[in-house]
Amino acid sequence: MTSASAAADKAQDSTAFRVAARVGYVVLGLLHLLIGVIAVSLATGSGGDSADQSGALQQVAEAPAGKVLLWVVVVGLVALAVWQVADAVAERDPDEKTRWAHRAKYVGTAVAYGAIAVTGFTIVSGGHSDSSQSSRTLSAQLLAMPGGIVLLVVVGLAVAAIGVAFVVRGVTKAFMKNLSSPGGTAGRGIRTFGMIGYVAKGIAVGVAGILFIVAAFSHDPNAAGGIDSALRSLASLPFGQVVLWLVGAGLVVYGLFCFARARYARM
Repeated sequence: MTSASAAADKAQDSTAFRVAARVGYVVLGLLHLLIGVIAVSLATGSGGDSADQSGALQQVAEAPAGKVLLWVVVVGLVALAVWQVADAVAERDPDEKTRWAHRAKYVGTAVAYGAIAVTGFTIVSGGHSDSSQSSRTLSAQLLAMPGGIVLLVVVGLAVAAIGVAFVVRGVTKAFMKNLSSPGGTAGRGIRTFGMIGYVAKGIAVGVAGILFIVAAFSHDPNAAGGIDSALRSLASLPFGQVVLWLVGAGLVVYGLFCFARARYARM
């Protein structure tokens, strides 16, 4: 094989992988749309499904050609996870602290995408997955360890910090640095959707982190939970139904933003 043909094959492989990664963003958009719709239905008193990744993936599985769609979900998310790892390896920020912070963010994002992909693979393989139950199991295991309360508080603080980071990225529009956004009305719309979506997701993730901390201090692993438990807990707040509706609607907007991200993400 000549060097020219080898280079052409490499370019084709890279293009195919970029397409798969962009499909991953479409998948994320679909999942957040479903989670948001479930959250809104919970706020109106008509929801019964889990308002998290496992609940959204279960809805995908029950759709026509659901297994095919789930395989697309798994492949797209795996491609996104690998892409994030590649970004971590390729990170070349001259400031060492910033460079490692960026690498940690990329790796953490890759782990999150990989975890959702595993959930999708479990469901498409005929298994059952419950994100909230997994969180409770993790909490119980940590509480059973020496220093488990401290460990669970650290987990809760880490998850809450991720939620805060989402809110900050939304408010500051930092997410725009990774987009080749168009100008005009379309660009303004993408920025607005991103701001609303990031803030809504940050609230949901942040509350999930708080639940871990509550589980630690109450010595009750059942107090912990994933996004579903976090969203349901919002309903118990003053004006909770309204808050839950707004966060659910914000997650729908985040899903729409992910569709735009699939088109305009820098890769």
